[in-house]
Amino acid sequence: MPQAERWRRAGDGDLDALTRLEREANLATLGHVFPPDRFPFPDDDVAARWALVLADPTAVVEVVGPDGGPLRALTAYDVGEGRASLRHLAVHPDAAGRGLGADGVERAVAAARAAGAAEVTLWCLAQNGRAQRLYARLGWARTGEARDSPWPPHPVEEAWALWLR
Repeated sequence: MPQAERWRRAGDGDLDALTRLEREANLATLGHVFPPDRFPFPDDDVAARWALVLADPTAVVEVVGPDGGPLRALTAYDVGEGRASLRHLAVHPDAAGRGLGADGVERAVAAARAAGAAEVTLWCLAQNGRAQRLYARLGWARTGEARDSPWPPHPVEEAWALWLR
């Protein structure tokens, strides 16, 4: 992978770039779920959430791209006693299909394994077929748990897990 494609730890200077990447990825892949003419991307709320995630000492946020962006991919995860979760994963539309999404997932899984976690969990929109295919290909499975998304129009999110032991 070229130097520009290496993963690095995100910092406070990446806040705007994280929000931009999430917006661009969501508009490209989730427009059928969140039609932008009816549900404009909530930039301020997403930026506030990223500020909280970056400040959370239990969260790891890694990105591909230069300090301050533009970013090509992001992964955010946390690892605790016996468990881990993949919080966020996004790939810029121009970089889709190049393995960055799988790399981001594998980074979270590797951290979970290193910490001795028994499983890694995540939430995925039920209508996000592309992400579901990625997770299934990497060995994840639905748990049967579901909830409404906090973002209007509140589509259903499904829990997925990868059991490590």
